[in-house]
Amino acid sequence: MSADIEDKPQPLIEHLIELRSRLMWAVGAFFLAFLVCFFFAQPLFNILVYPFQWAVIWAGLDGREVELIYTAPQEFFFTQIKIGMFGGLVLAFPVIAAQIYKFVAPGLYKNEKQAFLPFLVASPILFLLGGALVYFFFTPMVMWFFLAMEQTGAGGEVAIQLLPRVSEYLGLVMTLIFAFGLVFQLPVVTTLMVKSGLITVQSLIDKRKFAIVIAFVAAAILTPPDPVSQIGLALPTILLYEISIWIGRRIERQRKEDEAKAEAAEQATVPVKD
Repeated sequence: MSADIEDKPQPLIEHLIELRSRLMWAVGAFFLAFLVCFFFAQPLFNILVYPFQWAVIWAGLDGREVELIYTAPQEFFFTQIKIGMFGGLVLAFPVIAAQIYKFVAPGLYKNEKQAFLPFLVASPILFLLGGALVYFFFTPMVMWFFLAMEQTGAGGEVAIQLLPRVSEYLGLVMTLIFAFGLVFQLPVVTTLMVKSGLITVQSLIDKRKFAIVIAFVAAAILTPPDPVSQIGLALPTILLYEISIWIGRRIERQRKEDEAKAEAAEQATVPVKD
């Protein structure tokens, strides 16, 4: 059993030194990425405003200029710090994930490493897919929903116009990106649990009704209080749950085939008595 482990057991002090080294690399990568994103915070914020501009076009307000305000002197400065931290975390994530893997890998068996690596690659890709879905579709949809509540002032009505604060707009976009990014990790988490034997595909199928309810509850908690973003998060969650069941079936089928091959090979090696 011990021959399958690549590294020998290390004293506690060596583990702590290794942990400190990995933390220094991770924090250093985040700090460097934070400085880069903070330096380009204003252009990055302008990029995040594009979905708002698309929503204005969808709402039929082509001639209107998109305006955002800040009501405190330090508000936009702290907004730029948030952009730097958010962008720094995204840029530094590959380095942080690599450092976590390098720290954990010596304690894993070879087959565990081979099973873990694909999920380490799939996780950031799925997070980026969720973020892209938010940026190109759901943020414009949410802003279009809010723009539809404006009043033009015609016919004696009071003119009401949407002028978001920079901090609140950034908070909305970041909340949606994090919510969708986390939800898109569902296939990774469930597949790992099926692969490790913690859950079965049948249990996922039996709990499908509860999963649908939980998806809508989680969407109500993680997203702003509007039906567009809540339904927009709940439906992909349910779809990802079904994808997880499909992947789990393939894993269990492959596991049964491997067990059958191993059993056949074992029977072939058993000597036959005359």
